[in-house]
Amino acid sequence: MRCTCYCTASSYDIPRLFQHLIADGPAQLFRDVVHVQIREDRKIRGDVFYFSYGVIVCWGFSDSEERDILSDVRDFEREPNSKVELDEFTFVYGDSMHIEEDEILLQNKNTLNKLAVSHGLAQSVKLVTFEEVIQKTIDTTKHLPSELASKGKIPLSRKEISRKMGGLFIERNFINLHSEILDTPEFFWDYPELEPFYRKTAHYLDVSKRVEVLNKKLNVVHELFQILSDELKHQHSSRLEWTIIVLIVIEVILAVMRDIFHVI
Repeated sequence: MRCTCYCTASSYDIPRLFQHLIADGPAQLFRDVVHVQIREDRKIRGDVFYFSYGVIVCWGFSDSEERDILSDVRDFEREPNSKVELDEFTFVYGDSMHIEEDEILLQNKNTLNKLAVSHGLAQSVKLVTFEEVIQKTIDTTKHLPSELASKGKIPLSRKEISRKMGGLFIERNFINLHSEILDTPEFFWDYPELEPFYRKTAHYLDVSKRVEVLNKKLNVVHELFQILSDELKHQHSSRLEWTIIVLIVIEVILAVMRDIFHVI
């Protein structure tokens, strides 16, 4: 059976989404996660988990059914992604929970077990969006330090440097503001017995190591920000120096003219 994770937006309007879903049938709210269980002929067809940070995790649906789920949530997205991120797995039921070669083995059909695993899956696919944003930023600005080293300055105008700094600030701030979603979810304060399922999932997906790498890349962006800031200050200082020099030259010329023409 299929288990898929989609990151479609920066976040969802969870209160409105919950009211929308509960109007169509039973829905549960677990802190900032909405759960809907689809049934057919009194049998469980599948489970959907909507995470407040713009991620949907689907258990047991076909590709066409998942497209309908994504379409239904569109009106509740905040800052939709230009590209939907997708992670795909399969799942079966067995003796003990583990993940191997992208197949998830669950002990039973318990909703909370699926939610515990879904937290790890959701964090992983959200992390992909952060990784892509920060890597794109690094790729588009990595030439600046080498140009500064070879030419002694960055060949950009003050306006262009200010734009670069603004872009870096927005992207760094976006990740910093959302970084708390990569911590252990508060859900496990209420259900500590389920945390091992989450830990196994996060370990399989290398969430902790990827967060560490992301933080290092954020430090690189911070250093680039500092380089641009210093260059902007240097350009400003140079402009002031030239302004002062021009004013001095004008003052000297006026003094010479007064001496020559006896202008009072």
